[in-house]
Amino acid sequence: MSKWRSVTSGVPQGSVLASAPLRSVSDMDSGIECTLSKFADDTKLCGVVDTLERRDAIQRDLDRLERWYHANLVKFNKAKCKVLRVGRRNPKHNYRLGREWIESSPEEKDLGVLIDEKLNMTQQCALAAQKANHVLGYIKNSVTGRLREVILPLYSILMRPHLEYCVPLWGPQYKKDMELLEQVQRRPRS
Repeated sequence: MSKWRSVTSGVPQGSVLASAPLRSVSDMDSGIECTLSKFADDTKLCGVVDTLERRDAIQRDLDRLERWYHANLVKFNKAKCKVLRVGRRNPKHNYRLGREWIESSPEEKDLGVLIDEKLNMTQQCALAAQKANHVLGYIKNSVTGRLREVILPLYSILMRPHLEYCVPLWGPQYKKDMELLEQVQRRPRS
């Protein structure tokens, strides 16, 4: 077990927020008509735009958010704001935040998952496979023995999380396939 030692220097955890008072965001969605999602330092506004009224509702919500940010003295990085238009019949309206138009994007990463305007997961799958192949190469170059007892745990711990991250989103059948594979692996070899 490690022994206690005095720390002579360092950065206290959460020190980024230490210089500014913490602000509550619980009233941020007050009056918002569309769906507002908040996670850590991300805010997402979503809505179905099949009429001009719904387009205007999104713009009103953006205006409300802009006013909220100013009233609460919160810095808002408008350069990171993007519009992701999903669907074939999307009218592709333009929106603004304050006086600046929001740039559109054909794809965005959200919590590590790449989402494109067609909700096509091909790129996400390719990125996951690429990460897993890098880990597989690392295992191959670092481990001399090829015993099943060594390789299987390394594969499960290091590579499998890359392949399974957000799988229910882009491959709902995958969980059943993995359960079947685990049953096969548990069977005694004859």
